[in-house]
Amino acid sequence: MISRLLLLLGVAAASISFARADTIDHDKVQPFAQPEPFKLSLQIVTGCHPYPAVNAAGETSGGLKGTGENDEDCTGSTLGSQVYGRAVWYEDLWAIMYAVAYYDILKEGPPKCYYYRWGRQSCEVPFVEHINGTTVMLSYERYFDGTIGDFQILRPTTRKVTGEFQDLIMWEQLTEEACTALSNTDFGEKSPVPFIDANFNKTLDMARPIF
Repeated sequence: MISRLLLLLGVAAASISFARADTIDHDKVQPFAQPEPFKLSLQIVTGCHPYPAVNAAGETSGGLKGTGENDEDCTGSTLGSQVYGRAVWYEDLWAIMYAVAYYDILKEGPPKCYYYRWGRQSCEVPFVEHINGTTVMLSYERYFDGTIGDFQILRPTTRKVTGEFQDLIMWEQLTEEACTALSNTDFGEKSPVPFIDANFNKTLDMARPIF
C-alpha cells in the first residue's frame, strides 16, 4: 500500500471579544518555544501577520482593537509568532494539521467586522516542491471577492526565499492550561479552534481527499 499523507492547513480571523476573562493584549502573548527543530516557513503576501493565541499560563489573546489599516498595525508581535499543529493516524492516512491565528479587519463592511474562512490543502507524499530541507513552506494571502467577500487562504508554496520562520508547537506539547484555554475560549462562531478535541475529527472529515 502506498504511504499517503493528509496535510491540512487552517487559517482563522479572531473575534474582538472572548468569553473568558483571562485575556491579555494581543502583542503580550508569549509564544511557546519550539521543542523540535522543525520550523515552518510562512510567506505573508497580503494581510495581517499571525499572532500567538495562548501562552503557557492559559491566557488568550484579547484580539486587535479595530484600528489602523490591515497591513499597518498587525505586522506581528515582537515576542514572536506561533504555528499550531496536531497529527494522528486518520483511517489509512497520517494526517497533519497546521493552524495559525490571524486578526484581519474587514474595512469594506459596516461596521468594522472580522471575516473568516478556512484554507485546506491535501496532497500525496512526496510533495518535495513544498519542502526546503526540513522546512514546510506555506503562503498566506488575503483576498477580497465581490461575490463571497473577504477571506484568507493558507496553502503550500514553492518559493524558498520569501518566507519567515515560525515556531511550531504541537497539541501534545502545549501546557494543560493552554489546552484548556483553547478548548474553552469563545473565539467567535466563525472562528472555532480546529485542532481542539471537539473539532479535530470533524475538521479532518471535511478535509479528507478523495483518492
